Amino acid sequence: MNHKPLIAVVDDEPDILELVSLHLQRAGFRVATYSDGEAFYKGLSDAKPSLAILDLMLPDIDGVDICKYLRNSSDYADLPIIMLTARGDETDRVLGLEIGADDYVTKPFSPRELVARVKAVLRRGSKKPSQKTMVVGGRIIIDIDRHEVRLDDRKISLTSTEFRILQLLASKPGWVFSREKILDFLWGQEKIVVDRTVDVHIKHLREKLGDAAGWIKNIRSVGYKLEE
Repeated sequence: MNHKPLIAVVDDEPDILELVSLHLQRAGFRVATYSDGEAFYKGLSDAKPSLAILDLMLPDIDGVDICKYLRNSSDYADLPIIMLTARGDETDRVLGLEIGADDYVTKPFSPRELVARVKAVLRRGSKKPSQKTMVVGGRIIIDIDRHEVRLDDRKISLTSTEFRILQLLASKPGWVFSREKILDFLWGQEKIVVDRTVDVHIKHLREKLGDAAGWIKNIRSVGYKLEE
C-alpha cells in the first residue's frame, strides 16, 4: 500500500474533497485530504506527499502563500503542485505559474481530467535522460538522479518545471529551443496553453542562477538557449 504515490488535496469544500479523493483512489493513489492550510502544514510533518492539489481560496491561509512557502522550503521546493481554483482568467493562471505551480485546473472540472493531470505531472518528474550528470561552464552541476542543481557547490532549490527546463537547455548547449519545443518537452500533448508559461519559468530560473543567469539567452521571437 505504501508504495503508491500519496496525493495531498487541500480544499475547504467537503464535496470537492470527497469527489477528488474517490477518483484518485480509484486510479491507484493514496490520498490525504485537508480542509484548510493549517491542517495541511501539520500533515506535512507526518509524510511528504508525491504531489499536492491546492485550492487557491482557503478559509485560513491563502493558497498563494502556501505555494510560496513550499517553493521557498528546502524540503518541499521540488514538490509538484496543481492549483485548483474557481478563478479562470489568464491573469490568475499566470499567477499560479509565477508562484511555482506546475499545473492549473479551474472549477468546475472533470475529475477524470484532474486525475490525468496528476499522472502527467508525476510522469514529467520521473523522466530521466541518459546522462546522469550535466556540467555547465564548470559552475553549474545538474544531477539528474538526485534531481539537484548546484552552482559553485551551493545547492539551488528549483521547482520540477524549472529543473526540467534547465535540463533541456543544458542537453544541447548553444542550441535554440523554441517555446513550443520547451512546452512539448514539459507537457507533451497535455500541455497548458498559456502564452507566458515558458517566460515565467525562465524568469524564475534566471533569478535563482544569480550571476550565471546570463548563460540563458533569449532569442527574440524564437526561444531560448544555454550558452556560456
